[in-house]
Amino acid sequence: MARVKFEISAGGVVFRRRDSQVEVAMIGLKGGEVWAIPKGLVEKGESLEEAALREVREETGLEARIVDRIDKIDYWFYWKEGDSKVKHHKIVYFYLMEYIGGSVADHDFEVEEVRWFPIDEAIEVASYKSEKRVLEKAKEMIQSYALG
Repeated sequence: MARVKFEISAGGVVFRRRDSQVEVAMIGLKGGEVWAIPKGLVEKGESLEEAALREVREETGLEARIVDRIDKIDYWFYWKEGDSKVKHHKIVYFYLMEYIGGSVADHDFEVEEVRWFPIDEAIEVASYKSEKRVLEKAKEMIQSYALG
């Protein structure tokens, strides 16, 4: 029977308004072949919100404030550990975050590039279907947030 590791991560869709359009920050990996929402493991003693803000700050260089929770996704994958493959079950909680400061140039070593995308383009370039759905929900939330 394969060992199963359970992981909880958190991250955020950071948005800003630029002229009349909404932009979101995406992280580029694997030479720009993968575009994703910043996220990472929740550390011991951290709340989901604290982890989401920390991961966004580390991976993008941006400071943000949480507006609301967008959604959670979960998935399974295998990861080679030593001589065996370990099955992982991961849940990721995503938050809608409003940009308050910082620079995308200050991202950490895990990320190759951070770029602001108009939100429709971010949905298009997102590499994972589940993250495309998170971005679509974020877009709806931003639109109602702007009106509210």
